[in-house]
Amino acid sequence: MKIKFIIFFYVFIYVDLFAQITISDADLVDVGDVIYQSYDLTPPPSISIGGTGINQIWDFSELQAMSNDTLFFIDPSSTPHSGLYLNVNLSMKKNGSISYFNKNNSGIYLHGIGDTVFNSPIIFYPLPLTYNLNITDGPTLAIDTVLTNPTLLSFIDSATVSNLTNGLADKVDTAVILTSYTSEFIVDASGLLTIPLGTFEVLRLKSIKYIITDLNIYCSNSINQYGSWIYNLPLSSIPILSGFSNNQVEYKFEWITDSPMVDFLLAEVVVDSLDNIIGGFSFQNMPTQSQTQDLISKSFKIYPIPSSYNITIESEDKNRIDFCLRDLNGKLILEDHFYYTTTLSLDGLLKGNYFLELKTKKGNCIKKVLVK
Repeated sequence: MKIKFIIFFYVFIYVDLFAQITISDADLVDVGDVIYQSYDLTPPPSISIGGTGINQIWDFSELQAMSNDTLFFIDPSSTPHSGLYLNVNLSMKKNGSISYFNKNNSGIYLHGIGDTVFNSPIIFYPLPLTYNLNITDGPTLAIDTVLTNPTLLSFIDSATVSNLTNGLADKVDTAVILTSYTSEFIVDASGLLTIPLGTFEVLRLKSIKYIITDLNIYCSNSINQYGSWIYNLPLSSIPILSGFSNNQVEYKFEWITDSPMVDFLLAEVVVDSLDNIIGGFSFQNMPTQSQTQDLISKSFKIYPIPSSYNITIESEDKNRIDFCLRDLNGKLILEDHFYYTTTLSLDGLLKGNYFLELKTKKGNCIKKVLVK
């Protein structure tokens, strides 16, 4: 009996120490999700990347929110460039920029950013993520663009063209940009991560992206029409691109969880080739009051504004919405509730501005309504 107990004890310890989480597409974001990120540009010395292997402990609880950002995951069909993308099912909006993805059980693939549709999608996250995963994807030619618009070509001024051609040309007629990506993904550690939100079981994903850009330009002389191609032009030879290289390498660590209590990406940091931290940490956090109000405000559509007869209110919130309409003096004109959508009659209201207050479980927001 004693021997059986000892065997059971060690088997239990072995399973407990070496069992690892697996991240699948179900653990990642979907349409309607929002991730609140905070940034600590000067993390304390006690916070480091840590080692590789299982059962790691990362204590990032001292990270401070110096600035904040919000990632909105939205339906691609609701975006301005939806007509350019045929095979996407998820978009991410950040600081006005919209990225387009296809998410399936083998990974998340980036198809483009804004109106720049990639020639071929590049892998953003391979799936499923498990400890010891090590894969390389690419090279993938993502951008294959020909520029002939004079306005777009103006980033290469005539003085630069003259210098590049030893005075034989003074303008660029055509530019061909080719950008390819090769990505390495390595799940090199697992364990427990503590951030201000709490402690979670995580996998640490290291990614290395090799970005190669070929710039070929056709230059001509506006007087004698002399022209020639310049191939593999160094980006640094163009003043406006002097800080860029034709061969870039990006190193990043991400701590990812399958916990249903939070969103999948808990923390990330950009490093150099020696794993020295560049620019501090970003980490998932609770929304600030202004972020909450902004999110609530964006979850409503009210139209038409201004209006003479009625207005329609549409909500992304599935729960009951209470509302009231007041004049500029605060006098209550109307109050009621609805689910999803409702139409308000403006009959009998004097022309002018009114305030529409919308109340949700997450908070309140106030919209101005103009009756004309």
